[in-house]
Amino acid sequence: MTVSEIINYLKKNSSPKDREGMARFGIDVKYALGVKIPVLRNLAKKLGKNHQLALDLWKTKIHEVRILASMIDEIDKVSEKQMQQWVKCFNSWDLCDQVCMNLFDKTKFAWKKAMQWPKRKEEFVRRAGFSMMACLAWHDKKAKDEDFLKFFPVIKKYSFDKRNFVKKAVNWALRQIGKRNNNLKKHAIKAAEEILKIDSMSARWIAGDALRELKK
Repeated sequence: MTVSEIINYLKKNSSPKDREGMARFGIDVKYALGVKIPVLRNLAKKLGKNHQLALDLWKTKIHEVRILASMIDEIDKVSEKQMQQWVKCFNSWDLCDQVCMNLFDKTKFAWKKAMQWPKRKEEFVRRAGFSMMACLAWHDKKAKDEDFLKFFPVIKKYSFDKRNFVKKAVNWALRQIGKRNNNLKKHAIKAAEEILKIDSMSARWIAGDALRELKK
């Protein structure tokens, strides 16, 4: 299928109701069609992996088409430059998380970006850093506990960020790392208890919510 054919297919499978639902969940729908994720996943399976097509799809700026691009791209062909270009285009939490979990966290640059992106001031670039941490804890089965311990100081450092989409990603990273195994859970609880003492409403929310789940 060509880019035009893919867009036409998605338009036929879109729904104004679903687009309205996306908006209610805080998703930027300026370039959205209103297509459900299962539709994108089914189409991705039919298309197969195709790096060039993924790059071409990304250029359309259409929300769901960009998510589809992350599903069909070839991991070994993704460059650091591409990741830097794409992350700057993130304008919604779901686009950020989908690209991170579908593609970025499987690249050889994943751990590097998880440490770099939280230092950036842009809301969704910073979110991407913490989304990467959460996705790596979820997907990278070969990683050692020591690899994740390096994330806790970064999580603590940026727990003051009061922007909703950032603080939720910081919380997600903390919880996901803690759920990986009992050893990391102990470290995550300790980190959360330290964050709880920070004079910041965001930090207290991040820590309190994480502790409720980790101490169940």
